[in-house]
Amino acid sequence: MSDFWNERYAENEYAYGIKPNQFFAESISKLPENGKIVFPAEGEGRNAVFAAKNGFEVFAFDTSIEGKKKADKLANDQGVKIDYRVRILEELDFEPASFDGAVFIYAHFPKSIRATIHKQIEELLKPNGVLIFEAFSKEQLQYPSGGPKDLEMLFSEEEIKDEFKNIEFDFLKTEIIELSEGPYHQGKGSVVRFIGKKK
Repeated sequence: MSDFWNERYAENEYAYGIKPNQFFAESISKLPENGKIVFPAEGEGRNAVFAAKNGFEVFAFDTSIEGKKKADKLANDQGVKIDYRVRILEELDFEPASFDGAVFIYAHFPKSIRATIHKQIEELLKPNGVLIFEAFSKEQLQYPSGGPKDLEMLFSEEEIKDEFKNIEFDFLKTEIIELSEGPYHQGKGSVVRFIGKKK
């Protein structure tokens, strides 16, 4: 998958734009003020940079070096610093219970590793740490607005409840939204969203 993302992020234009995801922008106030936040599969950095601009201590990771280049440029252009690492989660030296929040925005992993990654991110959160999540639902295959074409990489509410066992959900819902995020997220789409806290 690294080759796929490196090819996409090597394009001059930001694949999903430079503005933050709308749901995250609307929900950022739910994160603990000035907290330490981790962004898995952060791509070109739009959400991490937005968080840094809002006073958060930001850590991000992805497997794409081209994504990091774009993220570093965006952070520099907007006058903030983010700690962005090109690694898989197992290679990072993050301590358990060391983050105040985690933000999953279209972080779609293969089914074989997804539940493990979700559990590992849960373990990085402090008690009452906040998790903000938006990703494509299984119904997204009906829409041409972006996302994986593999049904197993898409989400249902039941799978989320099963894979985030230590999260107490403030809300969890599937919605049809209008996407306008760079050239690769455009048009009507079906997403699953939640905000929750670690038990």
